[in-house]
Amino acid sequence: MKATWARTGIGITASLIGWFIVVELVSGILQGYYVPLFSDIVLTLGIHDSDVNWFEAAQLLLSALVVPILAKLGDMYGHKKVLLASAILTAGATWWIAFADSFWTFLIAWALQGFYVVWLPLEVALIFDRGRTQNRGVSLTRRAAGLLVVGLEAGAIIGALAAGRVYAATGDLRLTLMIPAIATTLVVAVIWFGVPESTPRPGRSLDTWGFIILAWALLLVTGALAYLRIIGELDLGPSAWTWVLVLLIAGIAMFVFFVRFELRQSDPAIDMRALARPEMWPVQATAFLVGISLLGAQGPLSTYAGTDSSLGYGLGLDATERSNLIGAYLVSLIVGAILFAVTSRRASPRIVLIVSALLVGVGYALFLPFHVHTWQVLANLIVAGLGCGALVGAMPAAAAAAAPDGQTGMAAALTNTTKTIGGAFSSAVFGVVLAAGAGTVLAQTAASLSGYLTVWAICAAGGFLAAALLLVVPKVAFADEGAPASR
Repeated sequence: MKATWARTGIGITASLIGWFIVVELVSGILQGYYVPLFSDIVLTLGIHDSDVNWFEAAQLLLSALVVPILAKLGDMYGHKKVLLASAILTAGATWWIAFADSFWTFLIAWALQGFYVVWLPLEVALIFDRGRTQNRGVSLTRRAAGLLVVGLEAGAIIGALAAGRVYAATGDLRLTLMIPAIATTLVVAVIWFGVPESTPRPGRSLDTWGFIILAWALLLVTGALAYLRIIGELDLGPSAWTWVLVLLIAGIAMFVFFVRFELRQSDPAIDMRALARPEMWPVQATAFLVGISLLGAQGPLSTYAGTDSSLGYGLGLDATERSNLIGAYLVSLIVGAILFAVTSRRASPRIVLIVSALLVGVGYALFLPFHVHTWQVLANLIVAGLGCGALVGAMPAAAAAAAPDGQTGMAAALTNTTKTIGGAFSSAVFGVVLAAGAGTVLAQTAASLSGYLTVWAICAAGGFLAAALLLVVPKVAFADEGAPASR
């Protein structure tokens, strides 16, 4: 009986999800492990605290560039092959980080480690491919994606808690940095031996020129955003803003050229017609808007929590208390992902997405009147976290369900790219907003309350706008083939 069950599609898919939870656990560890160690990494490399921002910028830029290409290669040649290759590259880069001894070597290794961001979209594509053979690919992918996000966020918590303790126990930074390297090496073995290959669609080709144009568009836009962030930090003159505008306009123009170019291709890098579907473009737009609060607002929230409350705002929390606050937020993301996996079985996935986006909007809107006490900030974060956790799991699955046959990997990966661009955009804007009022308060290093209120208002507006856009999605979207319309 056990052997028969293991050979069924259900058994294979269940075991596949189990292996992927392990992979996402390690992905979360990579995201949470290094943060408590940055101060020690700065001292070891002999660099300034502000130089750490370049690590994040380099990795985000690389991920934005390579994720669409890797996802397309997965659709063409098999998602397992690309997943395995990205895991090998990530493991190699993580070992390099452990032995890097200068700013530039660490920067290059850190950027290359960003290949792990393609893991989740490729996993979603593999699960969808397995489930589609049983006409339940959409519902299975929805539930699985929620469980994968649970593994991801759990890994982030484990990584954040383990890093400081390992370093305190060993007193050796290099040895401490070997822990995630060992974990990523194990991921290579998990994928190699535990993951079956998907069925690639024959006759596909790689639109090289399309990806080159897309890369230039992303470089110009993210370059403008990075420069905008530098302006906010260094308070450069008016001429600096001209360059930001030039880069941004050039990037937008390149995106317009990219769209026109892709519409003329028989096998485009990104199928713009599929992207324009009413069940697809609201999902991609939601990913961008969620990136604003999920990726862009974390820095401002941390600095607000640490701001001296004697200024009339801020919580005045120390590092440990701030860690506990962020930890509670991460737990709410996990709960949100679990709730999505459970409720999407019975409720309409479209309605679940809309409610989740509304929770993000409500959570950040509550910051506007309620931000004085720690319990208020915690309650607001939990409300927003429930919505964000559900959306992080829902968006790749929803995009895969809306994609044409043979494009599930690309569609799921695009949610990651748009989310990253949204985070980069908001991070740059928030940096300028908070720096603008820094000189109006008693503590020159603190941002003004009006700056924080602006950040929260933008995040709230993003959540409410996402909910409004999702109303455009057809009521029967994201359901399995042959499922009742009520779903």
